[in-house]
This record gives sequence, C-alpha cells and structure tokens, in this order.
Amino acid sequence: MARDDLIKLEGRVTRTLGGGHMEVATEEGMTIRAMLSGRLKRFKIRVLVGDRVEVAVSPYDPSHGLITYRLK
Repeated sequence: MARDDLIKLEGRVTRTLGGGHMEVATEEGMTIRAMLSGRLKRFKIRVLVGDRVEVAVSPYDPSHGLITYRLK
C-alpha cells in the first residue's frame, strides 16, 4: 500500500510494549498498536510515554499503525 493511501491520525503514547511497539490513544477515542517508522529509528528520535505523535493507519486494519512523526 502506498504511503499516500494511509489515514493520518494524531494521538498520545500511553504505553511502550518493547521492540519499538507502542500503544497510542487517538483523539477519536481509538487505541492503536503502532510501531516506530524507519526514519525515527534511523535518526534515533526518542518517543516516550506522553508524547504526541502522528500515526499512519491502514483503512483496512485500523487497529495497527506506524508512528511517522513526533509532534511538539
């Protein structure tokens, strides 16, 4: 699936699960299990509990996502 087809949501990290996986609570009330994108790992951007993040979610499976950006 192309990156343009993904749905972008904003949320807050509620829990870290290890291995780059995190649990994100969105503003819509959904809980998404998301993992860090390759760019965040490559540039060693640290994402902690309580950080606001942007999550890209597939329209076919909205329970899993990819953390693409850490918001200020």
